[in-house]
Amino acid sequence: MKKLHFLLLFTTTISWSQNKAIDSLVAVMGKTKNDIDRCTILNAISDEYKYSDPKLMIQYANSALELSKKINHQVAQGNALLNLGNANIILGDYTKSINYFIDAQQLFETISNKNIDVKKGLAKAYGSIGIVFSEQSNYAKALSFHLKSVKIYEQINDKEKCAKLYNNIGVAYKSQQNYFKALEYFVKAQKLQEQSKNNALSITYTNIATIYVKQKNFVKADEYFKKAKKLFEIFPNERALGEWYNNMGTFYKEQNQYDNAIASWQQAVSVFTNIDDKFGVADTYLLISELQLQQNKPNDAIVNANKALVLANKTQVLEQKVLAEKVLSDSYAKQNNTTLALQHFKAYSVAKDSLVNEEIIRKSVEEELNFDYEKRAALQQKELEKKDVLLKEQHKRNTLQLIFAGLFGLLLFGIAFLIYNRMQLKKNLTLQKELAQYEQKALHLQMNPHFVFNCLGSISSFIVQNGTDTAVKYLSKFSKLMRLTLEYSKENLIPIDREIESLQNYLELEQLRFNNKFSFSISKSNDIEDDMALPPLLLQPFVENAIIHGVIPKKEMGTIAIHFTIEKEILICTIEDNGIGFQNSKAQKENLVTAHKSMAIDITQKRLEMIKSTTKVDASLTIEELKNNEIVTGTKVTLRLPIQYVK
Repeated sequence: MKKLHFLLLFTTTISWSQNKAIDSLVAVMGKTKNDIDRCTILNAISDEYKYSDPKLMIQYANSALELSKKINHQVAQGNALLNLGNANIILGDYTKSINYFIDAQQLFETISNKNIDVKKGLAKAYGSIGIVFSEQSNYAKALSFHLKSVKIYEQINDKEKCAKLYNNIGVAYKSQQNYFKALEYFVKAQKLQEQSKNNALSITYTNIATIYVKQKNFVKADEYFKKAKKLFEIFPNERALGEWYNNMGTFYKEQNQYDNAIASWQQAVSVFTNIDDKFGVADTYLLISELQLQQNKPNDAIVNANKALVLANKTQVLEQKVLAEKVLSDSYAKQNNTTLALQHFKAYSVAKDSLVNEEIIRKSVEEELNFDYEKRAALQQKELEKKDVLLKEQHKRNTLQLIFAGLFGLLLFGIAFLIYNRMQLKKNLTLQKELAQYEQKALHLQMNPHFVFNCLGSISSFIVQNGTDTAVKYLSKFSKLMRLTLEYSKENLIPIDREIESLQNYLELEQLRFNNKFSFSISKSNDIEDDMALPPLLLQPFVENAIIHGVIPKKEMGTIAIHFTIEKEILICTIEDNGIGFQNSKAQKENLVTAHKSMAIDITQKRLEMIKSTTKVDASLTIEELKNNEIVTGTKVTLRLPIQYVK
């Protein structure tokens, strides 16, 4: 069911008052010549539009961003990025929003003069990132950023913002079923709101009451429900009041006071109907029908479940469709009406499958968001470390120059400077070599999530298509492959035999998944020595492409051949298949609505560039289409690598 979020408070803003504020700001900006003041006003107008028009919010925020960059006004630039992030949250583009928030965070963190405006901006950035992760149900990350944000607001003694964040932290803990910590933060919010007589106190009281219901402390729950009701009478908030009635119904149900529960839920229906909240009405009808089914009143349950289903079909809320169809199926089954029970069970199954698919897509988006964030955070950390190293090296250089100047004087300065430069050159060369190794490892680490995500997608589809026994066998092979991959991830180079073992495991796994739709062979030349090596996971993406985009779309039996040989001091790795060819595969992918851009080839190209820069020997990749009398017979991928050995 719905959670009672603090954002409900903002829905009661009067549009007339908002338009008046915008008109006033636009009038002031027309008279303002100072660019610093214009940046501030543009951001203020953008912020006002968050209640009504996110597109205009983006327009004014972009104007503020452009002007603030031009005059190097960093605080205004950070606030413009925050407005752009908030606008994209409203539009539902969480990937864009979190990128804007991270840019704002990095900007505020780099400003040396941490005045009150910079601290507020940084706190907003942390809190906004927390909201994005909370919307994606990643409550652990959301909590970490909310706690960072509230720490700053506590330092600057902004009690209103602290109260809001305490509520958000409480909601996050409640979603994790950590009711003790949730109650702790709701009570913190309550104390601050009672001091300022904030009209959001009614929602906080309701949140506290729901925690006490979870803890079976019905006396305290009743006390806080009554406090909330009194405040709703003073500060009306229809949507929050509807949720209050729903929570009261649950309160009565937990105490087996079923008549009172039904009566409270009927009040909720009335309130939600008044504000045309179809989602809230459907939610409440489902609560009523589930209780009636539990009380063995199938006739009443059918009536209310049908009402919920009609509304769910209008709002296209899959979760409500699933619950409504389940109640209808179970109710008709209790009436021994097997025809209708089966009909609704089928509808329930279809809706449930759609909900599962939607959840898989949502999880995929969430993982992509998390991956993008982790990647950006890692790059940021790497940049900070590089700056720190450069600062330390600069400090050393200055210190040594002063020491040499003092000890040897002007006559010996030239000799000392030459010796010093030679030492620095050696250090820089070592540092460049180590940096190249770290960059290569970073590119390798980018391949690990890509490979794992693809394998997890394979497992998901395999489990859906096959039985439990074969799924267990598949997972066992996958576990072995993951162990090998994790072992290899620690190394810059692995022996060719270990790479062959990994590819052997992966191909066997894919054979099992696709019911032996293809055969494969792996061979190596006798000239290859035991300690010859290559970077891990370099060939796997091309083997995967040969399977998924080469032999699988083909109707006939597919073959894949992998061969390692040496030619003029160069290691040659070839992957050859008899599939449909990469041009046909590319055309098929362009016609797919769900087509996505693969990272594998780009990352491999970068890895080859890093190999070339560290070994000073050319490393290249070629992909060619095999043809016989202009008929495509397959694809051949060739990797040319410098010969390297395991140390």
